[in-house]
Amino acid sequence: MNKHYLSSLFSPRSVVVFAGDLNATELQTSVTRVFLQHLESKEFQGTVTYLDSRVKGTLGDLANSRADLAILALPNAELNAALEVVGRIQCRSALILSIGVDAAQAKSLHKIAKQHGISLLGPNSLGFQRPKAHLNASALGKLAQPGSLAVVSQSGALTSSILDWAAKNGVGFSAVVSLGVNTAVDLAQVLDFLADDAATQTIVVYIEGIKNARRFMSSLRAAANSKPVIVLKSGRKPDGSKAALTHSGNIVGSDAIFDAALQRAGAVRVHSMVQLFAAAKCLSARYLPVGRRLAIISNGGGPAVLAADFVNEVKLEMAKLPADVVKNLYKKISPYAALEELIDLSQDANAEHYRAAVTACAHCNEVDGILVILSPIAGVDTGAIAQVLADMQATVGKPLISCWMGDEKVTAARTILFKAGIPSFRTPEAAVDAFNHVSLFHRNQQLLRQVPPPLSQLAKPDLEGARILIESVLAERRKVLTEMESKALLSAFHIPVTKTMLARSSTEAMLVANQLGYPVALKIDSADISHKSDVQGVLLNVANATGVRDGWQNMLQRVTQLRPDAKMNGVTVQNMSGKPEGRELFIGVSTDELFGPVISFGAGGVMIELIADRAIELPPLNQFLAHRLIDRVRCAEMLGNWRGSPPVHREALEQILLRVSEMVCALPQLREMDINPLIIDEHGALAVDARIVVDHSPSEPGHYEHLAISPYPSDKETEWPLRDGRIYVLRPLHPHDAEMLQDLVRRLSPESRYFRFVSSMRELSDRMLAKFTLIDYDREMALVAIYTERHPQEDGSFQETTRIIGVSRYVTNPDKSTCEFSLLIADDFAGQGLGTRLMQSIIDVARSRGLAYIEGLVLTNNTNMLRLMRSLEFDVRSYPEDPDFRLCVKAL
Repeated sequence: MNKHYLSSLFSPRSVVVFAGDLNATELQTSVTRVFLQHLESKEFQGTVTYLDSRVKGTLGDLANSRADLAILALPNAELNAALEVVGRIQCRSALILSIGVDAAQAKSLHKIAKQHGISLLGPNSLGFQRPKAHLNASALGKLAQPGSLAVVSQSGALTSSILDWAAKNGVGFSAVVSLGVNTAVDLAQVLDFLADDAATQTIVVYIEGIKNARRFMSSLRAAANSKPVIVLKSGRKPDGSKAALTHSGNIVGSDAIFDAALQRAGAVRVHSMVQLFAAAKCLSARYLPVGRRLAIISNGGGPAVLAADFVNEVKLEMAKLPADVVKNLYKKISPYAALEELIDLSQDANAEHYRAAVTACAHCNEVDGILVILSPIAGVDTGAIAQVLADMQATVGKPLISCWMGDEKVTAARTILFKAGIPSFRTPEAAVDAFNHVSLFHRNQQLLRQVPPPLSQLAKPDLEGARILIESVLAERRKVLTEMESKALLSAFHIPVTKTMLARSSTEAMLVANQLGYPVALKIDSADISHKSDVQGVLLNVANATGVRDGWQNMLQRVTQLRPDAKMNGVTVQNMSGKPEGRELFIGVSTDELFGPVISFGAGGVMIELIADRAIELPPLNQFLAHRLIDRVRCAEMLGNWRGSPPVHREALEQILLRVSEMVCALPQLREMDINPLIIDEHGALAVDARIVVDHSPSEPGHYEHLAISPYPSDKETEWPLRDGRIYVLRPLHPHDAEMLQDLVRRLSPESRYFRFVSSMRELSDRMLAKFTLIDYDREMALVAIYTERHPQEDGSFQETTRIIGVSRYVTNPDKSTCEFSLLIADDFAGQGLGTRLMQSIIDVARSRGLAYIEGLVLTNNTNMLRLMRSLEFDVRSYPEDPDFRLCVKAL
């Protein structure tokens, strides 16, 4: 049951080929001919059955043709009938090699595949390759060389280009998958397969479109959790929408949101084919960077300075060797060398000088990657220096990138580097850019491991009051909240706002101003006016009653002339912020068509669009993400000591960002929001103006279907007693639990370890640990029992240690209606009722998610586990595929 359901498609043991009439259309014929030519030319490690000509055989004729994979290379008119035959011979997967299948026929093919339980790649796909298995089930040309890089592309033409480039650059592949626009097996499913594919170490993805952002994010996060993922996306849209009702909706563009989504998923984005090939070249090398500090070694100042300039441009760091390393290195290189930040070995550098410099960088903890640049100066043996790098490649222990400049004099040297698997580039900028994109993987892994809850640890918001306010606005068939309503909603989430009151006449305005105290601000109040300053609807620092009266009258007159169509509610009167040294900032929310709500932050005020200083993040946020969001904008520099003003209260700003994240998570009706300006100084922050747009949402509050990233389910934390009275906490697994989970496995007896993992391993590998701890709460759930032990100390105090004493887990199967469970209990806590509680709890979660069945495999000789399954009313059955196991199934 642990075998991936797409294994029959991408790792088949037997294949049946339906080859059509080659007298079909010319284009279809070329696809078919290319496929047949290259499938037959390789020794596939399995059986292949050919059924040439049209599909006319009876089921009896095809009785012996049952296979894992059926390949349909037929004219489009014959595809439906052939796929029906594939289903009747119980083939579990199919590939349709075709072009020009319209959406209607594709839909009917998908329906046939679903009826028969077929995993269908296609139609309009050019197929896939699995080089190590010698399987070329594609019309992409000859089979690629085997390697550890997987490519998934939504463009057949681009896939062919990548294969052609790889052939000349010595890059091999574990899998190459060409997805068409109408394929049933989609990008998310292929990513799921590659995440578990032992032959794949890195994944390159080309995307033209996404249909289900949440499923895509779930699969991308799972894949990037276990291996580097590089993404190239086409079809960038211009920023924003002209119809947006708030600043945030007008500024944030879908391409920027895609960038933010990829970063949170732990993947790295490139923006061109050049960058894609460069990143692929580095990914196919031996090592990946664990930081962004790059050492530059060169035999000339000019190329090294060009590389250093680009290091600064892409925000990498120049690695600086410690003083003792520099002193020792000077003894081994030319006296003319310079070793400040750049390692300029001078024009006298020879192969041994380069060896000494690379060795020093390899052994230095302050260096994450090494770029070796060589200019073909007269007298320099470029081949000898290349050979030094080739000899050292296996022992360097960190990324080693080369840039042999020039052409004719370095051709032979580049061949040496190529054969050694050392990424080589022609310009310093290209080499630095390649290292940058690959090193981003390490940085984005920090973001991948942030799994915040929907509500922070701050004081609980008034959720019921907020929902009543939104429902009352929608009941009036309005979508735009007034300023007072917007501020009331912010106040429900404890976001500090200025005191604001509505005045419907100049006399009311004076009374309100006298009550609030001067100075005050006057603002027009109209749901039809998005930006008040555009219609001169803001008056600040009004110091007395006369100014309020005249300001109220003049403002209403001006706005009425400029916007006669707008319905005026009156004018709001509010206190000035009282922060003369405050900085004006902006916090906004917009809703992307694919990725849902997005939080933006940056410089505020009336010139917000012109300044365009913005950073965005997908909710939910925690303090780490809020802190990073602030640091990513240019205006972050003015939040410290700024022109005589003291630093602002950063913690207050982070808390407001967390509050906005709470609003986004708890209120699926929230579509757009502006807090502009948010004024902050050393004492705290204050929302001076706010505008919120709401709309009806199909997502139920508390279910979080409107979010692209599932929040940590903190509401499922409970306390339970053991049979001996000790108390433990039952809660969902968190990524930070990795060390405790590893400790649990190390403490297990060999028998317990074998019963759970069917292996004699003593601890989880890094890959397994990442897979088990960084989970997507949409597709799986893991509950852990946490026990706190108290150890007496000599001074009479107690030291507390926390450990995991049990784990229950389910993973949803591809049919989305069933799930597979697992259970692990610490040996010293057996017999305490822990297993029963963990299983009952995970069953309750699975049932609440609408799953129909929960099932799992248990070793036949694991009598205690089988006894537990029967006590929980599981149906314990034989497992035909392996008699050593029993299949335990329970209807939910």
